[in-house]
Amino acid sequence: MQHFLLSAKSRDLSLKKIYKMGEAKAYDLFRAIRWPETNGEAVCPKCGCVESYDIKSRRKFECKGCKHQYSVTSGTMFHSRKLDFVDLLAGICLFVTGSKGMSAVQFSRTLDVQYKTAWVWCHKMREALADETDCITLTGDVEIDGAFFGGHIRPENMKEERIDRRLKKHQTGQRRVVVALRERGGRTLPFVREREAEGVEIARGVVAKDATIYADEGTHWDVLEWEYSAQRINHSVAYSYGNGKHTNMVESYFSRLRRMVEGQHHGVSPKYLYQYAEHAAWLEDYRRTTIKGLAHKIVEATLKATKSNRFKGYWQRAA
Repeated sequence: MQHFLLSAKSRDLSLKKIYKMGEAKAYDLFRAIRWPETNGEAVCPKCGCVESYDIKSRRKFECKGCKHQYSVTSGTMFHSRKLDFVDLLAGICLFVTGSKGMSAVQFSRTLDVQYKTAWVWCHKMREALADETDCITLTGDVEIDGAFFGGHIRPENMKEERIDRRLKKHQTGQRRVVVALRERGGRTLPFVREREAEGVEIARGVVAKDATIYADEGTHWDVLEWEYSAQRINHSVAYSYGNGKHTNMVESYFSRLRRMVEGQHHGVSPKYLYQYAEHAAWLEDYRRTTIKGLAHKIVEATLKATKSNRFKGYWQRAA
């Protein structure tokens, strides 16, 4: 039986189809997703009035009630966008088709935009998709584990000049641990911390009290056995004891994230590691969703989200 990701059913959207669609249809799609309750008819974001004048020359609307002018992307993650809607849709298609993500350099070359544009664009989409898991509580069987990223120290060329890179005095301070909790059949919640033991407090906040937690033999997880029904796996003996006693699903997530960080981006700043961790979790959770379905989720998430305080005018602030 053919794998879903190799089937024609999963490939229901491509750059070829998007550019064949044209600018007008791409614009109509954004309108339909922004205002589904009115079938794409504009709704004033300021007063909620459904009656407006259509300024076609600038693709804007003027509210008949409060005279406020707005566009389909006003107040959203794509506020003040300069790209055409067909290019926005093409970029979203590229963003969701990369199973391990795509570097901003490759993104900029493929879509013929500046690197700065591609970098901020991708981070805005990551910020929007992360909103899906706000205030989520994990139930049932939940796996928890941690994996370290960053802080690599390149060894010196000459043997006599090399240092013991394990010693704390030689560390860069850039190493972080991603603590992930994954509900079997549900969502994956990643958190970036400095110590894996901080995952205990995280679990208390996001895991239901009647859930069963699966963890490895790390001593910091011992306290979870007092508060939850817990199953432990000694990885020095086996990766799975059978009958569902394993942490293979959260390890699968770490595998995707590690290949994203090392294979696509070749290193990630600890300042933004949480963004890539949430992106990998989103891809892992929706790995059996079609490309069109993923693209629709991103468009919907970016249009629901408000302007990004972190990435709005990012390069202007940095200048």
